[in-house]
Amino acid sequence: MAIHITGAPCSWGIDDPHNPNNPPWQRVLQEASKAGYKAIELGPYGYIPIDIELVSNELSKNGLSIVAGTIFDDLVDESNYENLLKQVDDICSIITKLPSLPMEEGQHVKTPYLTVMDWGHDERDFTAGHSERAPRLNDTDWNQMMNHIKGICEAAAKWGVRPVIHPHAGGYIEFADEIDKVAQDIPYQLAGLCLDTGHLQYSGMDPIEWLRKYSDRIDYIHFKDINGQIYEEVLNDHIRFFDGCSKGSMCPIGTGIIDYPAIYKLLTEELHYNGYITIEQERDPKNSGTSLRDVKVSLDYLKSIGF
Repeated sequence: MAIHITGAPCSWGIDDPHNPNNPPWQRVLQEASKAGYKAIELGPYGYIPIDIELVSNELSKNGLSIVAGTIFDDLVDESNYENLLKQVDDICSIITKLPSLPMEEGQHVKTPYLTVMDWGHDERDFTAGHSERAPRLNDTDWNQMMNHIKGICEAAAKWGVRPVIHPHAGGYIEFADEIDKVAQDIPYQLAGLCLDTGHLQYSGMDPIEWLRKYSDRIDYIHFKDINGQIYEEVLNDHIRFFDGCSKGSMCPIGTGIIDYPAIYKLLTEELHYNGYITIEQERDPKNSGTSLRDVKVSLDYLKSIGF
């Protein structure tokens, strides 16, 4: 078994690349290295520059590789489709030129991945975690989103990059019915899944059950943990998903409600997962001063239970 734990800029609060409170990307790479990571995600489009020489030098200085790039945008609106395709080309143009990570025996597909997440809809942002209240797309809009995802996947494939669809709280691919529909509508030959333990838990699903259910389609995994008390408070508030994260709904792994020893047992003894898992802890970038401490707590905890 070979599982590698990697990081992501969202643990420093980087979800909106234009947020003026974001810490410098160079600091994020430095602190990721100090925490003990050997690889990190590129983060949302526009945060780390699409400049191969500049980024390569900074990664090299910190002993880091890139495990994945990210599409985190409106996948539904037809008027945004050309923008999405441009993002794919820009992201793939840099991640394919960086040093590759080792591919382990039993790993489904090689890195780097392109995580594909829907985002940017107020009506869903305010109902994150509430399956019974959240509006669903009608058939026309759903099929349009599926066509956009297929186009993104085909564009990534031209670069030799494996796309992985990531259900995300607050987007139109979040809940059990939507994950099942994606699995039906997007062939595995076109894209894998990147399931996230925290988003599954947040949105009313048991991470153990869903990792098991789609084990044959999971190419990549995200780990996060949830502060149970703050989570309950946030669900009773009418606020956006990331406003809840700013209140502390996400916490260092091992300090929240998700059973990571059970997940370790599932992945290693039953599913024989090999490859990469990325730690995330969404937060307000104003609070990035504690990011290094928290990501190290998460990484140290996972190592302590066997990862």
